[in-house]
Amino acid sequence: MFKQVYRLMIELTNGKWTSVILHRFARSKISRFVVPSFAKIYKLNQDEMEKSLHEYPTLHDLFIRTLRSDARLIDTLSNSVVSPVDAVIEDVGSINQTSEILVKGKTYSIQEMLGSQESVYKYLDGTYMILYLSPSHYHRIHSPVEGTIVKQWTLGSKSYPVNKLGLKYGVRTLAKNYRMITEVDTEWGHIAIVKVGAMFVNSIEKTHTGTMLKKGGEMAYFSFGSTVVLLFQKGVFQLDSSIRTPKDIRIGEKIGVMVKGNGGA
Repeated sequence: MFKQVYRLMIELTNGKWTSVILHRFARSKISRFVVPSFAKIYKLNQDEMEKSLHEYPTLHDLFIRTLRSDARLIDTLSNSVVSPVDAVIEDVGSINQTSEILVKGKTYSIQEMLGSQESVYKYLDGTYMILYLSPSHYHRIHSPVEGTIVKQWTLGSKSYPVNKLGLKYGVRTLAKNYRMITEVDTEWGHIAIVKVGAMFVNSIEKTHTGTMLKKGGEMAYFSFGSTVVLLFQKGVFQLDSSIRTPKDIRIGEKIGVMVKGNGGA
């Protein structure tokens, strides 16, 4: 019963006009009046912000805030993979031979997520990691590795919630939501960075230019809380022993290492 009610509520509140209204409000000057309460409710760490709270003219500006240059340290090990976002690691696991992963008791298709049968082959028997950003998190996305962008594309239209309830009761949210996929070639093999849009707001804005990625360098930002899915080619990624789920993590913290595998150079 709850499953049907939850889905109905999301359908009613994630329509075109509802999204437009919320989108416009977040960018309107009147939204500045809710900036202090938003920061208080979500317990934003104001000490690490690049600006003072009163300098954000809209709620949207607060959502996409930047941090002080010394607020995050990037792991310097040459083959380390770092968290691309401030988030909660919700799940880590293996991608099976039919391209499926099991998240919160639901099955998702990596082929559907990537929208390409050709792209999915290299990730069969590989590893996936799901990182969830709540509205309280810093919303900018950084590169987890050093490498070269070989392909970047977008898929989907609507964006349903990607929190625990959304993953449990939504309809294939990770594979159907609006998403921007960046495929990166590294010295050790391929990694796909799937940026998944969240409820109400489909905006994922790319800030990186060129094809070369520096580990820890900014790639894009979300306009609201969302999810990043990392996909690693078979045999090229080794999870760090400290990672348990769920686990709070920050940009630049090591989540594992790249190793020579079947897809490596």
